[in-house]
Amino acid sequence: MEVGETDKYSILLPTYNEKENLPLIVWLILKYMDECGYDFEIIIIDDGSPDGTLEVAQQLEKIYGKDKIVLRPREKKLGLGTAYIHGINHASGNFVIIMDADLSHHPKFIPEFISYVYLFLVENNKKKDFDIVSGTRYLGNGGVYGWDLKRKVISRGANLLTQILLRPGVSDLTGSFRLYKKDVLRKLVDSCISKGYVFQMEMIVRARQRGYSIGEVPISFVDRVYGESKLGGSEIAQFLSGLLYLFATT
Repeated sequence: MEVGETDKYSILLPTYNEKENLPLIVWLILKYMDECGYDFEIIIIDDGSPDGTLEVAQQLEKIYGKDKIVLRPREKKLGLGTAYIHGINHASGNFVIIMDADLSHHPKFIPEFISYVYLFLVENNKKKDFDIVSGTRYLGNGGVYGWDLKRKVISRGANLLTQILLRPGVSDLTGSFRLYKKDVLRKLVDSCISKGYVFQMEMIVRARQRGYSIGEVPISFVDRVYGESKLGGSEIAQFLSGLLYLFATT
């Protein structure tokens, strides 16, 4: 089997105030997916952005076509978990890729995710393959760029704390650039109760509980160029309370 020969990839892009970033992230996704010849669609789930993100998405739909750009907006901000559920319900691919729309996740890594799945599919004719491939900032040549020292210390500290308390078996539990088998993602989303930043963490914890296999690919994470970061004091408090919840219940 050739890599991705009979598969389709649904790329979910939840957006909120990303009108500057959306055209470029979409163009980059199209560039790298088309170069590899993959069958794919980009599902944009805008949560009522007041900055005109939906209008930009509508223009992109006109430029690239409804077969590539699938618009599934919602009236207001309802949370990351429900955005994924909404996107999955409209996904026609058998694999789903989730990533941020703010250019912190570079689409050039998507073909590596796909190749990594199939590397294990065909190796020695074994049937084992990964249910999830997750991008990691903390292995190999992975890294973080554009953050000040304080932000890096917070990120490293949060990751270390999750490793100690949850023992997830992956190096980057708080990352949000991943490829899932669609049926696996649906089951995980249905089993999670966390919101916001904790949601990504709980997804991996639940995946380990259910015995799903997880592979990791080193990625470069780059801080957003346009728009404001959505990480603040309330998100840090939410992360800590969510971490304690997962520690107590898993």
